[in-house]
Amino acid sequence: MRIFTIGYQSATQDELIAALKGAGVERLIDVRAVPLSRKPGFSKTALAAGLREAGIDYVHLRALGTPPEGRYAARKGDRARMEEVYAEQLELPEAIAEAAMMRDLAADKPSALLCFERDPAICHRTVLLERLAADAEVVDLYP
Repeated sequence: MRIFTIGYQSATQDELIAALKGAGVERLIDVRAVPLSRKPGFSKTALAAGLREAGIDYVHLRALGTPPEGRYAARKGDRARMEEVYAEQLELPEAIAEAAMMRDLAADKPSALLCFERDPAICHRTVLLERLAADAEVVDLYP
């Protein structure tokens, strides 16, 4: 199974969609706990509409997002604490169920995980895949 990842930190919605289409992605799986953004076009409703117009499905899996304490640690550059908090999140029943759904969705059609952070090396989406989809081929996209 192949799973793409993408962060929208330095992108416009058009650039994100172009990167997804260029890679053949047919579904975007939003793994933000809070699917809101100050960047135009990246809050859940606007993003889903733009993707739908481009022929890309949108799914939001809230339980795979980072809890507030983990987001705070990430903003402060405390990767170790972010990973600790996120590891606890991934043990919750709803996160386990959504991780199974993520795997099924990615097996069904080419899918990309979305978060804000451009660099996957410091984003929770990499931790998610390492812990719950270790067998997946991961392709990081950069809009």
